[in-house]
Amino acid sequence: MRNHLRRLGYKINRKRVQRLMRIMGLEAIYPKPKTSRPHPEHRVYPYLLRNLKIDRPNQVWAADITYIPMCHGFMYLVAIMDWHSRKVLSWRLSNTLDADFCVEALAQALRRYGRPDIFNTDQGAQFTSKAFTDLLKDNAVKISMDGRRRVQDNIFIERLWWSVKYQYLYLWSFDNGTQLRLGLQQWFRMYNKERSHQALDNMTPDEVYYDLPHPFKEAA
Repeated sequence: MRNHLRRLGYKINRKRVQRLMRIMGLEAIYPKPKTSRPHPEHRVYPYLLRNLKIDRPNQVWAADITYIPMCHGFMYLVAIMDWHSRKVLSWRLSNTLDADFCVEALAQALRRYGRPDIFNTDQGAQFTSKAFTDLLKDNAVKISMDGRRRVQDNIFIERLWWSVKYQYLYLWSFDNGTQLRLGLQQWFRMYNKERSHQALDNMTPDEVYYDLPHPFKEAA
């Protein structure tokens, strides 16, 4: 940015650019701190989705955590998604990477939507924690975990993060967690009810999850 401004004729140094960007709440988009760190003492479960045909809701759920920059500090977001429909079943925000907010999101999804056959995550300590895996076992859910450094194993949630960040979060600034939470409530509601997907035959996640009639096709 300093070099670009100098090309435009402004006499400016790097520290001034940093100060002005900080005042305006601007920051570059670049990889942030890792959110999924394995715990050496936690059990890692095998990956169960290889060559599995996923063709109905509640067959496979998946979860992941992402990092959200704020005007002052940062927060973490976890989301639980139904793999077949891409519906976001629940989500939670936290200012720490303790497992509690992930367990809360899982418990809410189970209360609202029943249980999946399989639950897939990466090998992050939050998902391998006893509280998280015990909740899955108590509900007779099979546990599946991605291979190390295998982002593609959870590709649908990775696409969700791209959408929410580039189409919403990076376009706004948030002073506190309350603002962020209210904004995400509206965005996820829009995503589930109004956002159509080509891979879903141009239907929305809610339409696929609840097996609603296709909005553009007449009944036979």
